[in-house]
Amino acid sequence: MGRDENGSGAVDLRLLRAAVEASGEAILITSADIEEPGPRIEYVNPAFTRLTGYEAGEVLGRSPRFLQGPETERAVLDQLRAALEGGESVQGEAVNYRKDGSTYVVEWLVTPVREADGRITHWVSAQRDVTGRRAAEDRQALMVRELHHRVKNTLATVQAVLNATVRSSLTIPEFTRALSGRIASLARTHALITESTAQATSFESLLRAELDPYDERGRLALSGPRVPLPSELAVPVGMALHELTTNALRHGSLADPNGRLEVTWRVEEGPSGRGLRWDWNEHDGAPAAYPTREGFGHRLLNKVFAVQTGAEVAVEFASDGLRVSIRLPLP
Repeated sequence: MGRDENGSGAVDLRLLRAAVEASGEAILITSADIEEPGPRIEYVNPAFTRLTGYEAGEVLGRSPRFLQGPETERAVLDQLRAALEGGESVQGEAVNYRKDGSTYVVEWLVTPVREADGRITHWVSAQRDVTGRRAAEDRQALMVRELHHRVKNTLATVQAVLNATVRSSLTIPEFTRALSGRIASLARTHALITESTAQATSFESLLRAELDPYDERGRLALSGPRVPLPSELAVPVGMALHELTTNALRHGSLADPNGRLEVTWRVEEGPSGRGLRWDWNEHDGAPAAYPTREGFGHRLLNKVFAVQTGAEVAVEFASDGLRVSIRLPLP
């Protein structure tokens, strides 16, 4: 080819350097000694400076240990050192620190460079930023744990609803209608929760899921700020709102063509912390008669709901409709 062996070697070296310089992965080369203050950085490519924020002149001669910090796991570093002492290639992930102090999760592959006699002269480390991937994995793991916890609680809730509906129903048709409505309400609540990556929904969303089908001729007046509720509160709140709505449709203001329902809510501070205060006021309907027997809705508000959430519940049977005032502690 008209080029001697040394010339070909020089061309190959230039091509190799160009490839390393153009690589999207951070690459650094260090000396072979692993005892402090070594290994010392002898080369970094542009991708390394973009990843860490350090210029090449700021890192040459230093140990890669300066990139570590309080969040770097000691066990990971011990595994790395053990592999290097054995002269082996090693792959892993660790938390590193940029020049501006921000953290990133780096995935690295460290490989020894050996002479013909097997002696290690350098270490080559190829690194990539996997912060986004790690965050996505952590979010997914959190959601799986939350889903498992929520499914377990939901099954317990369904069983409790079933048992309570049996006790409070006088006939099979009444049992079927009540149970179907309660399961459907529970399903709506879970649908709202799963729409959010935070596994939460707002109080107003729960309220409107129950009442919007009956919002006609200005009979409903709903007013309050956006208050997010985590799943552990959203489920019992959704059940309470369903029972109040069902009672209003069968016996209260929504059963009367002239009846009205006003629901207001606000966040208030108190001696025990933040709380959601909501008032359910029925007007212009039949007088709210005190129940002759303790139905599911009455028991839910006064016992189950209060115990599960720590809520304070006040019920008044007024001459023109039911009045319910609830203060729910917020996390």
